[in-house]
Amino acid sequence: MAMKILDQEVQQGSSALSYAGLLEKIEILRSRLRWASKLDRPEIEKLLRQANGLRDEVMQLSHKERFVQAASGEGVKVVQSPGERRRALLARSFVFEGTFGDNPRLLDALEVAEKAAPTDLPVLIDGESGTGKELMAKVIHANGSRADKPFISVNCGAIPENLLESELFGHKKGAFTGAANDRKGKFESAHHGTIFLDEIGELPLTGQVKLLRVLQSQEIQRVGADEAIAVDTRIVAATNKNLRKLSEQGLFREDLFYRLSVIHVSLPPLRERKDEIPLLFSYFCDEAAEALKRRPVKMTPRLRDFLLNYAYPGNIRELRNLIYRITCLAGDTAGIEHLPVDIRPRPQSSNESAADSTAAAAAIIAGAAISLSDAKRAASDEAERAFLERGLREVGGTVSELARRCDMNRSHLQMLLKKHGIHSKDFRRRDVPPHEGNRV
Repeated sequence: MAMKILDQEVQQGSSALSYAGLLEKIEILRSRLRWASKLDRPEIEKLLRQANGLRDEVMQLSHKERFVQAASGEGVKVVQSPGERRRALLARSFVFEGTFGDNPRLLDALEVAEKAAPTDLPVLIDGESGTGKELMAKVIHANGSRADKPFISVNCGAIPENLLESELFGHKKGAFTGAANDRKGKFESAHHGTIFLDEIGELPLTGQVKLLRVLQSQEIQRVGADEAIAVDTRIVAATNKNLRKLSEQGLFREDLFYRLSVIHVSLPPLRERKDEIPLLFSYFCDEAAEALKRRPVKMTPRLRDFLLNYAYPGNIRELRNLIYRITCLAGDTAGIEHLPVDIRPRPQSSNESAADSTAAAAAIIAGAAISLSDAKRAASDEAERAFLERGLREVGGTVSELARRCDMNRSHLQMLLKKHGIHSKDFRRRDVPPHEGNRV
């Protein structure tokens, strides 16, 4: 009787009574274990199922309580700086694999994701390619009550239309040519977990109709089967297209759009999140070093300045790929020459480089307003040029000897000489035979 009353009060939403009810169930389990003289396998399995059920209840209560506390804090509206908002998110045990900065639009998206996570509402994430839509889907999954259940990712644009139904819903043996066995689809694999439908805008209209039916009925039907299978799956979809505009053009079902976008999250491009770039440098340099089994690469000031000001049309994905590339190709220090040729800045001639350096130096002396990065670049280029010229004088213009003394790769040294328009033959001593020198 006491247990029945307790359960009724739990349903009314009191967290204290919820935890009390769980404690009572745990005590019942402990009593069974303490007084049982012998446990058969069926009894053990029954107790294990009950223990797993209790564990799930505790996790759900923990998640719900944490997010209720986060939401209730908004009753009194306190103006927070972006830095304070980011720290507050992390202080609430917000699970995020990676790093993020203080961009207000990104923080808005993360706070929406935090509140949506403990629910089962569908979420639609939009943003340019490479902005981290799949990462956001994983954040929603990791901060919800299904965190310990499967997260299944599906790229809707990569599935041929004739295989779409089989891929999503599975098939029975013999349903079509090549169906040698029964096969579970992605929705069954994601049962009790989350299914992430990436590039949902690429889904053909026939696939949209079938997906809408699943959202409405919470059931799927394997290809070639008569019976329906109930699925309990959280749906998170992502797109780099404007689905509202596509629905107006008749290319995306309007009813499916409204079903998917109960919670709508928009991710800003990296060019609007410049504060995040230095954080991502550090994060991806460590990640690449670990993956490639080497020390984190250092960057020349010129390369770092370029990467800080580059537009990143491919967003975070492009930045990550660039870091992996230069980590792989460079020695201890990466420079402009390790960038892909198509984005590499045009090399300056020696006259242009000297003119730029002289102009920058003159501007500094005159007190003109130039950027700090320009001043650093001018000083760095001038110092690099002076070092190379002095070194070539000391070795009589022998490039291989200078590379040995500087502990530098010869081809890298030759690129630096070419960058500054320096010719080693201009530094050869008169008493050195021509065949002993090095030409660049």
